[in-house]
Amino acid sequence: MLCCMSATRTQIYLTEEQRDRIDVIVEDEGVTLAEVVRRALDDYLERRFHDPGPALASTFGSEPDVTVPSRDEWDRG
Repeated sequence: MLCCMSATRTQIYLTEEQRDRIDVIVEDEGVTLAEVVRRALDDYLERRFHDPGPALASTFGSEPDVTVPSRDEWDRG
């Protein structure tokens, strides 16, 4: 993942519990602490800034019998 993008060195402070839990993942998966933190951040950002486009597109046409008023009937006030 990191091979194809530039990276910025960033320092963070973790609680002892956070570090202990990350260390378990590092040991179990054989990855670096940095990789665990990047994965967690990617997951958070994906949920935080989720693109609603695909969900909206999947509902397009779900009400095929709906009637839409003419634009002339819209309240322009």
